[in-house]
Amino acid sequence: MKNIGLICCLLIGLSAGTYAQTTHAGVDAPMERAKFWQKQLNLTDEQTEKIAAIDKYTLEQCEKMKKGAHGNSNKMSNSIRSLRAATIKKVRSLLTPSQAAKYDVLVKQTKNGGLNDCLSAIN
Repeated sequence: MKNIGLICCLLIGLSAGTYAQTTHAGVDAPMERAKFWQKQLNLTDEQTEKIAAIDKYTLEQCEKMKKGAHGNSNKMSNSIRSLRAATIKKVRSLLTPSQAAKYDVLVKQTKNGGLNDCLSAIN
């Protein structure tokens, strides 16, 4: 009976560790997202690199917002909305008209327009 309890505790611990690793953006997250957009929108390598840089900047701003909000989710939510709008505008400026049309559709389908990591702090 003790072995079953030990196995259950071990499985719960492993599950929690796996969940913790998958919920936080890694160092490569901006490039991974840019690669996603590259596949979806047929981006050039130059466009992909620029989008990765925009995403990296956006994630850095999110981290600053988290620290500055001090747990005030309303304050952070408003800041994130304006950051999201600015990010979308920057990305759209790099795209061709046909890419921008596809991007608009995908952003509407993608929860929070790709700012899930930042928004997870207020949920």
